[in-house]
Amino acid sequence: MNNALPHGYRHITQGHIRENVGLGYDELTPGLVIEHRPGRTLTELDNLMGTALTGNPAPIHTDAHYSSQTQWGRILVCGGVTLNLVAGMTVRSTSGLTIANLALDDVRFESPVFVGDTLYAQTEVVSRRLSQSRPSTGIVTCRTCGHNQAGTRVLTFTRTFLVPTDPDAVRDATNY
Repeated sequence: MNNALPHGYRHITQGHIRENVGLGYDELTPGLVIEHRPGRTLTELDNLMGTALTGNPAPIHTDAHYSSQTQWGRILVCGGVTLNLVAGMTVRSTSGLTIANLALDDVRFESPVFVGDTLYAQTEVVSRRLSQSRPSTGIVTCRTCGHNQAGTRVLTFTRTFLVPTDPDAVRDATNY
């Protein structure tokens, strides 16, 4: 029997493995590019829930008749919904063990997103450094792009977050 662990898993006991969530500081090296999967198809409910949670009353996001009279000819998915879905796709690998988000910068909505579009995310680690105030953590900055099913870039942003320098110690302490 092959005892090698599948990539992305930890050995817990004989015949028992656990998925890893989040890369550690040493794994998040500048220049690393991560393609995030699975993609996510936006639904009408996603858009309606996002606009309801934020209190966004813009009819371009909720009123089909109004939207049909615009240049888009249909409801445009709220940018906040798009940002949250794309950022969320990155968490499993880039920041699953994040201690704190420090910054969200340079957000650009580059192309419209509509109900039924499938989004994919790709992240490049831009920089990292050890934290001066928290010796067991590192500060990582990533640049993320969101693309639709046609490969059109719809969103870009930069995110900076605090991660542990010893991810296994955090996983052990938290049962992750």
